[in-house]
Amino acid sequence: MTPHNELRLLPWSGPDGKPCFLSADDNVGYLSRLADNTEAVHLGLGSELLDHALEVLADEEADPDEIRLLATDLAGALKDVVRVATSRGHRLATPALYLPEDRNEAHPQPAASD
Repeated sequence: MTPHNELRLLPWSGPDGKPCFLSADDNVGYLSRLADNTEAVHLGLGSELLDHALEVLADEEADPDEIRLLATDLAGALKDVVRVATSRGHRLATPALYLPEDRNEAHPQPAASD
């Protein structure tokens, strides 16, 4: 669930190429469901493109134009997947961070073995 007053980065850009955000208290509204479905499509297409890329790169006689087109498609898919990961990362609860020196006796370091 999106935390209250948090903006969700949507998996598409606005007409001017700038990021789009959704302000919602839950993830069951129409735009949230549309964003979830769009993210699933982006991830699925990225996975299919990765499979295709592995096939093309395994072909030692692949045409340079095909490789160039593949690189362009991969860059677009990577952009989409990074946007999905960024959006999902912002919606995760942030765990309390601690440094190793913050450990106390309740959380001792494992003993080193020889």
